[in-house]
Amino acid sequence: MTDRERRGHVPESNADERLPPPTLWQSWMSVMAAFFGVQSSANRERDFTRGKASHFILLGLLATVLLISLLVGVVMLIMRLAT
Repeated sequence: MTDRERRGHVPESNADERLPPPTLWQSWMSVMAAFFGVQSSANRERDFTRGKASHFILLGLLATVLLISLLVGVVMLIMRLAT
């Protein structure tokens, strides 16, 4: 008996391997939730077991670029209105 089995964690069968990977929308929502620190444990587990790291990295970079662009745009608009 392994240490994991003694603690009550018995590895699941290959059921996760048969499930489809997260859709683009599910991946995007997971990145947004993680971006703001509100990711649920069920979604996080789904992402780590069925998702591809490269998809989440690319979506995270895209979210970062969008956030920076939005902030720069808002500051430029405020500066233009202030003069």
